[in-house]
Amino acid sequence: MNSIDPPTLDAGDTYTTCISRVRDAALKARLAGITDDVRTASADYVDKALENRLHEVPRIANVGGVTTAELEKVYTQRMTGKTAPGRAAYDEIFNSSAKCLLCTQRKVDTLDHHLPKAHYPVLAVTPANLVPACSACNKAKLASAPASADESALHPYFDRIQDDRWLHGLVIEGVPAVVVFRVEAPAFWDAELTNRVQLHFDGLDLGGLYSAEAAEELSSIRFQLINIHRTEGMQAVREELLARGESAAAAQLNGWRAVTYESFAMSDWFCDGGFALV
Repeated sequence: MNSIDPPTLDAGDTYTTCISRVRDAALKARLAGITDDVRTASADYVDKALENRLHEVPRIANVGGVTTAELEKVYTQRMTGKTAPGRAAYDEIFNSSAKCLLCTQRKVDTLDHHLPKAHYPVLAVTPANLVPACSACNKAKLASAPASADESALHPYFDRIQDDRWLHGLVIEGVPAVVVFRVEAPAFWDAELTNRVQLHFDGLDLGGLYSAEAAEELSSIRFQLINIHRTEGMQAVREELLARGESAAAAQLNGWRAVTYESFAMSDWFCDGGFALV
């Protein structure tokens, strides 16, 4: 997961903009009538997110006479559409990251509701609840609601784990070589954070995604490694892999590429020709 600062957009203003072109006078009055509820719920959301207490956010289906379906349409019809009044806010959040903040690998092509709008409709257009993501991660998360702190999904705006080393890998000898990824929490992490990171890793199948990327990376450098091994030997291969890993880790400590190169370098079998087996 990559972490970035939360959007600076005001939740109440964003909601007001989204409902500004509602033509049905009665519906618009009902939607406008819960603006303070949206502001209050959004502020409460941020307060709880800062302390990993989002599982305490109440699930309310009917907010001041406005139904879940009506609030979901504020997002789907009045924020996401190309000409929707709330589109500028949508685009600002969407463009805040080029890569999915959840898997860190695929391009952003949607906004994920961290707390799903089906269960928390009052937060349907709350900027802090909208996260740039890829469709695969968005689909994998589903519309689940956390029941405890341990079950709360990592939040890219409020959880900071990118500076602690937690992603590790191991080369499995075979034809071809495979890197298997795992979560290995630092000793100073508590059980709650460790559980949440493991849930994130397993729930989004990051191990499978990263292993596939590692296999493709190997295929792209195999010819170069064969030449280095033939002319300079096993240690030169290891040094090349370590240098690549160091560079990748400087950009993203827990990135699959940095861990892949470290795993390659730590395997004597791999460095002494295992990379060439296909």
